[in-house]
Amino acid sequence: MKSDVNWRFFSLVLIVLALPVILLIKIASLQGSDFLRTQGDSRALRSQIIPAYRGIISDRNGVPLAVSTPVSTLTANPQLLLSANANQLLLLAKALGQSPKLLKQKLNAYRKKSFMYLSRQLPVEEADIVLGLKIPGVNAAQEYKRFYPAGEVAAQLVGITSKEQDRGQEGVELAYNAWLSGESGLRRILQDKSGHVIEELGIDRDARRGKSLSLSIDLRIQYAAYRALKSAVHEHDAQAGSIVVLDVKSGEVLAMVNQPSFNPNDRSTVSPNALRNRAMLDLIEPGSTVKPFTILTALQSGIFSKESSIDTSPGYIKIDYKTFTDVNDYGVLNFTEILSKSSQVGTIKVALKLDPSFTRGVFEKVGLGQSTGSGFPAEAVGRLPTFHIWDPISQATFAFGYGFSVTSLQLARAYSVLANDGMRREISLIANDPPSEAEKLFDPDDVRAVRDMLEYVVGHEGTGHKASISGYSVAGKTGTLHKTSESGGYASNRYTATFAGMAPVENPRIVTVVVIDEPSRGEYFGGQVAAPVFAEVTGNALRLMRVTPDSVSSKPISSGTKIKHFSVGES
Repeated sequence: MKSDVNWRFFSLVLIVLALPVILLIKIASLQGSDFLRTQGDSRALRSQIIPAYRGIISDRNGVPLAVSTPVSTLTANPQLLLSANANQLLLLAKALGQSPKLLKQKLNAYRKKSFMYLSRQLPVEEADIVLGLKIPGVNAAQEYKRFYPAGEVAAQLVGITSKEQDRGQEGVELAYNAWLSGESGLRRILQDKSGHVIEELGIDRDARRGKSLSLSIDLRIQYAAYRALKSAVHEHDAQAGSIVVLDVKSGEVLAMVNQPSFNPNDRSTVSPNALRNRAMLDLIEPGSTVKPFTILTALQSGIFSKESSIDTSPGYIKIDYKTFTDVNDYGVLNFTEILSKSSQVGTIKVALKLDPSFTRGVFEKVGLGQSTGSGFPAEAVGRLPTFHIWDPISQATFAFGYGFSVTSLQLARAYSVLANDGMRREISLIANDPPSEAEKLFDPDDVRAVRDMLEYVVGHEGTGHKASISGYSVAGKTGTLHKTSESGGYASNRYTATFAGMAPVENPRIVTVVVIDEPSRGEYFGGQVAAPVFAEVTGNALRLMRVTPDSVSSKPISSGTKIKHFSVGES
């Protein structure tokens, strides 16, 4: 009995003594929870993206065309920022160049959010001024902003990126996005409740820089071409225009310019019309600029020789229901004269003696209506029709560039075959070292014969005499194309003026194609509108490349060669 009393007494004592200890432990536990909760409210572990540096785009000489510059983007936690005092908000608004009222309105609009942008892509020094105010809830993130030093001169070719600069949207920026982009990194940071970084805890993944890219264009030639094109489009009140300059020896594009254009550093100037790289996207019927390839087909066929001639009298030819005419009744013309006078009748009579499928095959070989393989986004392919049975009208119009479509770049590639003695190189927008391998397509003698004929087009009496360049021999062809009408057929008063050519003739270094769309101030012939632009651009390019002048005087039409008369109907 006595032992039971003792046991109960000692149990009671233990309980009394244990209660304070339990209470102390509970209090400590609660205080610890409050402390941890407070610390959790004031500190947070975050992963932060480290933006990758996008690769530089430069011209063939290393002149930058697109570079990324460090900038800061200011962000805020609106819930915290709204609790700032009036003076802090006033200082912030002033630093941002905004009215306090407008800033307050923006904050109220995001009052239930924990994130908003205050200002995107500010110069780092301007963002540092704002951060120096130490306003709760205001933070900055490092980014990069794309800058285009050449501005509108190379806008469509180089292209643009998204505002965040994380992807290309147009041009080379889009075509080579994977190459240029690099890979973002990741760091672990500790932030306070205002979003300020308290401590950087380490790098989980390093950012990988994008690779740089050297384009084939020479910015000096690009600028000269752009200036000449812009002036011509303005002078003739044209709708648009494009120029392509190729290096014959390498297949590289030395210049590619378009009008209208835009300033890629100012997105307010961007419009769908200005974004178009017309040299690669706009399709045209090439018109008379393909007549040299019809003559080349004639020489390749074995039916004709370079001494052959055609009787074009009485200055027109009727095929079925359609009549084709020349400006004058030229009578008997040799091939040189057919090209220099741009005789429709002569070209048609030659074409009708040829197998149309063979003619088409030559056009296809030089790349007309075929992709250039440039890799440029949405590059137009064009159309080179195939007929099981060619009717005479289709055969005739095909020979002088109607009924199919090409781009300016395709036309330049075709002329580079004439300039390169019948060899074709792949076109490249990227600087080539060494040049791509050339493929032999035609007999060099036939090609050189056509090239010599084209020199007379630029002679005193030729349609392209305004394409002549002081000190250099030039070979080329004019084109004046009727544009299609919305109601069908061809418009009688809407034209595209073109000139395609090369220089110097004996050993061509450059091919240039000029396209002026819808000149509307009186003059519209290719020889009047496009040929002078060719002369200015090609002359400047030759001098910039230090090509030695070949001191030649313009040749008259009469070549002095022995001419064999060829009447249609003879075998």
